[in-house]
Amino acid sequence: QVQLVESGGGLVQPGGSLRLSCAASGSIFSLYDMGWYRQAPGKQRELVATITSAGTTNYVDSVKGRFTISRDNAKNTVYLQMSSLKPEDTAVYYCKATRVIIGRNYWGQGTQVTVSS
Repeated sequence: QVQLVESGGGLVQPGGSLRLSCAASGSIFSLYDMGWYRQAPGKQRELVATITSAGTTNYVDSVKGRFTISRDNAKNTVYLQMSSLKPEDTAVYYCKATRVIIGRNYWGQGTQVTVSS
């Protein structure tokens, strides 16, 4: 079992930056692939960025060059550094932990990001 708690969301002006954090507990964090997803009102949840247990990263095209995912296994935390934010980045951002070999997925409760002037 893995518990995930996101933080760092808020209101930011277009062009601004935010850093989201997702703190994990309850299992061996370093074994899990981690991801950030987002869901805007009236839209489906979409993948934003992932980082594997080995540190390989992947991004949706719309955030490439603006967002950076990273992890600190010593702190059991994954981060999403978001820069050059746009109004279309407004969404609830969720953290997900995946361990494919045992078929387990865990989600956090989400943190709201609003980009508006």
